[in-house]
Amino acid sequence: MAEKEGAKKVTKATKKADGEAAVLAKIAAMPAPYRAMGERLHALILRSAPVLQPTVWYGMPGYAKDGPCVCFFRVDKYMTFGLTEKANFALEEGPPHQLMGSAWYFNVLDDATEAMLSAIVRKAAS
Repeated sequence: MAEKEGAKKVTKATKKADGEAAVLAKIAAMPAPYRAMGERLHALILRSAPVLQPTVWYGMPGYAKDGPCVCFFRVDKYMTFGLTEKANFALEEGPPHQLMGSAWYFNVLDDATEAMLSAIVRKAAS
């Protein structure tokens, strides 16, 4: 029994290391200045929600909780940060037709943007 638990821990640690290496490779391939923003986003996500595991999701850096990916980011004309349908993000009280943001784009990652994204990540992973 203890042998199986030990094997599960090793497999989980290996999967986490492989996922992080793959995400870091995707970030390293981003053009400047988005590469530095990707590095900051990666650190911010892991710091804000340590339960999230780095993974590559549809070719983008993604972060999963208990299997499903809950958030991701990518570069096109801008840096885009998004949530998947697996994110914990209930609509606030309001009319039934209320819309909820699920993706944000930016071209500068300043302190205010970082604080907003950190709050979104914490909520999405809760």
